[in-house]
Amino acid sequence: MSPEERRDRHLLVVDDDDRIRELLKQFLSRAGFRVSAAADAAHADRLIGVMDFDLLVLDVMMPGEDGFSFTRRVRAKGGEVGRMPILMLTARDAAGDRIEGLTHGADDYLAKPFEPQELLLRIESILRRAAPKPLGPQEIVMGDCAFMPDRGELTRAGAPVRLTEAEVALLRRLARALHEPVDRLELARDTADATGRAVDVQVTRLRRKIEPDPKNPRYLQTVRGVGYRLAPD
Repeated sequence: MSPEERRDRHLLVVDDDDRIRELLKQFLSRAGFRVSAAADAAHADRLIGVMDFDLLVLDVMMPGEDGFSFTRRVRAKGGEVGRMPILMLTARDAAGDRIEGLTHGADDYLAKPFEPQELLLRIESILRRAAPKPLGPQEIVMGDCAFMPDRGELTRAGAPVRLTEAEVALLRRLARALHEPVDRLELARDTADATGRAVDVQVTRLRRKIEPDPKNPRYLQTVRGVGYRLAPD
């Protein structure tokens, strides 16, 4: 996969071992992916509820709900979440365990200890097999403004409006989930400021370019306690 393709992929690592979880997050982040992490199934549930993920790296033996049960529940959700690829990472390497994981809906199964490079190759193989994520509609209309996600272009009353690369990336991400809230900290992972302040600045600037009244936004909405939502006509 190219560096650009990796940057557009968001992985969720679920492992109750703090050391392993942090090592995986660091390794996959250095490889170019956007990575979130959870210590158990309950935490992973909450993250899946507010963010989109392209692949789940899941431990089997965890306190509370184990990885097999969690995989079954993810598959039962249906929709984009239910189709999310799952790679199981576990110390349980018996043939029966591998069969059980695959039976419950895992896409692949890698036993601990493992070579990080093998993990990376398996993740890339799964993502190549998965359907590419659409950018959304060909044109998003917001009053007299129109945004073309595939071209990264914004017009107002037919005239081009200049966008920075960061503004294009933000609009494209929101365009993949029209009318749905996107977590502010997820948006911040594409910026140099993980606190989200850079995203707030970008949103303010975009509202000046898109909104009839930037102080009372109609299209680029704030979802209190979550993040932002793009709500076109």
